[in-house]
Amino acid sequence: MTNSVSGQAEPYVYRHPTQVAGLTWKNPVGTASGTFKLDACGDFYDVAQLGAISTKGVSPVPWEGNPSPRTAESPSGMVNAVGLQNPGVDEYLVNELPRLKALGAFVITNVAGHCDDDYAQVVAQLADSPADMLEINISCPNVTHGGMSVGTDPKALYQLIARLRNMTSKPIIVKLTPNVTDITQVARAAVDGGADALSLINTLVGMRIDIRTGRPIIANVTGGVSGPAIRPIALACVWKVRQALPDIALIGIGGIDSAQAALEFLYAGANAVEVGAAALVDPVAPVRIARELDTLLDQRPELAQRLEKGQTWQH
Repeated sequence: MTNSVSGQAEPYVYRHPTQVAGLTWKNPVGTASGTFKLDACGDFYDVAQLGAISTKGVSPVPWEGNPSPRTAESPSGMVNAVGLQNPGVDEYLVNELPRLKALGAFVITNVAGHCDDDYAQVVAQLADSPADMLEINISCPNVTHGGMSVGTDPKALYQLIARLRNMTSKPIIVKLTPNVTDITQVARAAVDGGADALSLINTLVGMRIDIRTGRPIIANVTGGVSGPAIRPIALACVWKVRQALPDIALIGIGGIDSAQAALEFLYAGANAVEVGAAALVDPVAPVRIARELDTLLDQRPELAQRLEKGQTWQH
């Protein structure tokens, strides 16, 4: 399955790596949290071809997630309210993380919680695990406590990240919500607390209504909007944070469905990108985009050289 995207006889060798919080990704493309299917993606492509895999949120105990229906289509995107369904950190450590590591890409474990103690418990259990990076999810709009309520309060966010920073030497990524007045304020709070990198953006709050019944389509009423419709918003957020924080590593997320879209984020100041909704439509999208981006970077040696050195595009 190594070459199912290209049909080539030999594994594809990327020419343009990037640096994210001290780790060298073989290319600037990873998968966004909640969109990588452990039991399916390996059937479509060699997962080791990715820069990194970000897992679904991992909580202290198993979460059932929100009731169905959980998803609805929207113009140029989708609305989802899965609610961070997961088997809990104990199950993740025993059964999922070893399988993810065996796939050969860097593993970013996404950490979820309802309160600060939840995040601390998961980070404590992951501190000595094989996970390569930890992504603190303080921006999910689909849980009633924790999640976005922390990510919109700079003081609370600083306190949480400072607490977690003291618990692990692993690189900490903080995933930011766009559902704030000024994303640079929460970005700075995360960095001041000890974040090594920021990933942005998580989904925007949205909803759909079934006009036959007059009722919301998804059971949670509101959900997170993703897909190409949010790309201009995501780009603006990456740009703003890059201007405010020139030295922090940034992972751009939001409606990336092509190499050209990924390139926009790199020119906005991102060190890397993650593919989310596009992979739910086309499972091979992350690898396809990574390979096409490799060719686009051939034609942009100044940008490629900056990424390889851990630098970003400067305007």
